[in-house]
Amino acid sequence: MFYKKHFTLPQTQNLLPDLKPKLLKIINLKKILDEKGYDIYKHHFFGGLGTNGTGKYPQDLESLIELVNQITKDGIILKGINEGLIDFPHIRNNGEEVFLCYLYGEEKILFWHRIQEGFAGRQNLDSL
Repeated sequence: MFYKKHFTLPQTQNLLPDLKPKLLKIINLKKILDEKGYDIYKHHFFGGLGTNGTGKYPQDLESLIELVNQITKDGIILKGINEGLIDFPHIRNNGEEVFLCYLYGEEKILFWHRIQEGFAGRQNLDSL
């Protein structure tokens, strides 16, 4: 097994009401930082201007990091900041470790995929 914690489908569905607003905030904070010219992956403003001479990161980045930590601390995997894509490690009935997959905007968790296949390999829960 790659992951220590695994989620059941009912657990993931119950977590979504708390996760959805956090994912929306993450998506919006990323857009704000992009508009300000801040690269969250390199931790500096585009053009290499660092933390803009203040020695501190932008408050929007601090807020984004806090939200990411809240989501991931219990084993949820944030796969896409721009679109609010998260995966939940899950064990199928046959013992295979897979991900239950949620994309912000979907009503509930409707898809799963094998770990190595990623988002492109998403399958309907009926085949879980």
